[in-house]
Amino acid sequence: MSARKASKPLMHSKSNQKSPMTTPLTQILKQHCHVSDSDIEEALKVQEEKGGDIGSILIIKKVISEKQLLKALGIQYDIPFWAKLPLEAIGKDFAHKVPSSFLKKHQIVPLEKRSQNMEDGVSGGGADVLGFDMDSGGDGIFIASSDPDNFQPMDDLARLLGIDTYDMVLAPKDEIISAINLSYDFNRDSAEQLVQNMEESGSMIISEIEDTADLLDDTSDAPIIKLVNHIISQSIKARASDIHIEPYQESFKVRYRVDGILYDLLTPPKWIQASLISRIKVMAKMNIAEKRLPQDGRINLKIGNQEIDVRVSTIPTSFGERVVMRLLNKTSSLMTLSELGLDAEMLETVKKLVVSPNGMILMTGPTGSGKTTTLYAVLSSINSPDINIITIEDPIEYQIEGISQIQVNPKIDLTFARGLRSIVRQDPDVVLVGEIRDHETAEIAVQSALTGHLVFSTLHTNDSAGAITRLVDIGIEPFLISSSVIAVAAQRLVRVLCEDCKESHQPDETMLMTIGIPSEAIHASEVYRAVGCEKCFHTGYRGRVGIYELMLMGQELKSLILKSYDANRIMEEARKLNMVSLRQAGIQKVLMGVTTIEEVLRVTQT
Repeated sequence: MSARKASKPLMHSKSNQKSPMTTPLTQILKQHCHVSDSDIEEALKVQEEKGGDIGSILIIKKVISEKQLLKALGIQYDIPFWAKLPLEAIGKDFAHKVPSSFLKKHQIVPLEKRSQNMEDGVSGGGADVLGFDMDSGGDGIFIASSDPDNFQPMDDLARLLGIDTYDMVLAPKDEIISAINLSYDFNRDSAEQLVQNMEESGSMIISEIEDTADLLDDTSDAPIIKLVNHIISQSIKARASDIHIEPYQESFKVRYRVDGILYDLLTPPKWIQASLISRIKVMAKMNIAEKRLPQDGRINLKIGNQEIDVRVSTIPTSFGERVVMRLLNKTSSLMTLSELGLDAEMLETVKKLVVSPNGMILMTGPTGSGKTTTLYAVLSSINSPDINIITIEDPIEYQIEGISQIQVNPKIDLTFARGLRSIVRQDPDVVLVGEIRDHETAEIAVQSALTGHLVFSTLHTNDSAGAITRLVDIGIEPFLISSSVIAVAAQRLVRVLCEDCKESHQPDETMLMTIGIPSEAIHASEVYRAVGCEKCFHTGYRGRVGIYELMLMGQELKSLILKSYDANRIMEEARKLNMVSLRQAGIQKVLMGVTTIEEVLRVTQT
């Protein structure tokens, strides 16, 4: 692959221009992408009528993908095609010299190769490259583009970088945008550095903020805006679910929750507190003048190709407003039943349960235990054109194609009960009630389950047996519960050990006795403990998985509920019927090397 000269006068190298004998693109598409003659003819007609290039027309018609087109163009122009850009080659130093808007506008990004022996890349394997060294003189630079005719912007980029020659590769647009975002993310100041800069020019910043009526009028270079953006982006990068901003008498803290555990992110000086919270309230379209009442707001963000929905809640405390931001990545795909962490036997049982013609299935567990995620996975598994599924939720966390979802809105008196009453008039087959909170909602849900609907809902109880007691406390008669409820599941989330740093160890007898693992089981399996590395942010864990307790309402339990609704008696009877408890499900995960004994004890202590 020959290099392209990026000096005045600019000369195109052989690899970056068509030769007179170049094979036509249509012929390459037929040969390598198996595009039919009829598809080519149809695309040519569209081109003649409306203009445009034939490759884009075929992509719009879904005849070929972007990667197939780029591969074909790579063959036509004799330019390597990389389906994936190597992350270790992403530049870290050019961000100071080139605006990201320029790179995004022209869909180009510079990379540096480690050696001249690059893989061809046409197969999509990427290449052996690393880092970005501005002292390389330009001879080791690649510029990735999604358009082989994109000469002028690439030459302009070469001049900005101060290099004489570069090699060109083709890559998909998404890969290029992700590489640009990653390189500029590397180059951002750390949160500590931003705070330090603010402390050095504190009086000037305060005067700037006081002079600005609306913080949105401030430029993106304003320190407060940079700090808020950095806090949010770092939290998303760490896979955090929540960001907490907590004021105290002499200080305030920024913390984030990763895999269910809160970690300190930053402790800025107290004087930054008011402006930081005001900035967040402006972003969430809240009233920044009102600091005495709780408020709720929402922010929609886009970071690279990720869409993030941020729910913001503020409450007044003695030392200022406390803010919690719940982060929801809308681009992450819904989990399937098989990804939830159910063992093979329980998975088969659940698959049979969720296609029942009627009855009520309840999910229990504390806030943040994954109940909604599990129910979404269930709904996705049964979602089909011949079933009418309607949900009422607070809030709607994921939009599911083909399902009608209603958002609870207390301001207009659209409660769970009122919404559910309307839903049953819409001829549903399956109904999801976000949460049973009161007698009215519970009563309508039970009646729906008894009249030919399959009803899913959640309850805040510690275990599956407690759900029965809770329904009776709400005011539902035991005979109605035994007739309508077909299963109750309890759920917890345990953190998954990081595969890169977990290490095998022998737990002591006290720990084994505490959790209830027989010593012979330890000899047959390997138990691991968390260590911590850079990939898991030194926590020892990366991601979470569910552990489940599934109580099937058989005839024995139904008869017992008619006599007694004591949770302990119900649990005792369920265990006699071979129900796997949460603790036992956790032990299975420990013996499989998925999580640790400490983690199971943490989430299953009663």
